[in-house]
Amino acid sequence: LEHRIGGLEKEDITGNVSYDPENHHRMVHLRAEKVRHVGRFVTEPEREGPDSGDLLVIGWGSTYGSIHAVMRKLWKKGKKVAHYHLKWISPLPENLAGIVPRFEKILVPEINLGQLRRLIRSEYLVDAMGFNMVRGLPLHTNELEEEINRILEERK
Repeated sequence: LEHRIGGLEKEDITGNVSYDPENHHRMVHLRAEKVRHVGRFVTEPEREGPDSGDLLVIGWGSTYGSIHAVMRKLWKKGKKVAHYHLKWISPLPENLAGIVPRFEKILVPEINLGQLRRLIRSEYLVDAMGFNMVRGLPLHTNELEEEINRILEERK
């Protein structure tokens, strides 16, 4: 029951400090597998809006309120847009892989430089677009609504 500090890695099974490159390789893969399995034990987010359509807006974190407010307005106007809000990013929810291909376009509004957009693009091989505002403030709903309407008009 002794606590040990130091080293790059702990040895598999024993927990001893280890500088062995092969052990480090094994432990990195072991941790990645543990993270992947987390997805089986958490509740997956639900898509709001139609099952398929013109645009899927994928958000996470503090963008929820702004995105949801805009979505409610667009749904009232009969727009075929949906909202999927991530509760975690790693691992990505398993059901998202089946949702993304059912929409013509993907928009990822973020209050940063587009880290989630890059992840969505690389994971699902889609041309996800970003709406990025790095002002230290919530997304302005009128700006987001204008961007969504521009994307929908461009589609025609």
